[in-house]
Amino acid sequence: MGTTKFIFAGAAALGMLATSALADDMTGMVTRIDRLNSTISIQQMQKGTVGGSAGGAGALQEYKAKDAAMLDAVHAGDRVTYTATDNNGTGTLTKLQKQ
Repeated sequence: MGTTKFIFAGAAALGMLATSALADDMTGMVTRIDRLNSTISIQQMQKGTVGGSAGGAGALQEYKAKDAAMLDAVHAGDRVTYTATDNNGTGTLTKLQKQ
């Protein structure tokens, strides 16, 4: 019984760490917007220059917009700063700002 509680506590701690990592402001480039489904695809950009070339790209992520109106201010190809949270495996944008 004690081992099970330990495993669940460790899993909960890892989940909290993963969620807090997504809460930071990130920088990326909009690659696709689906206004009908309120989703946006963003190519995450590397921060800084350590270990990478200038303009290096990270993972491509698709997010659901918290508010569909936030998608009206951006277009494909725009560089953006954004904040996202993870809700049951689905990324949700909480802030989106064109750079």
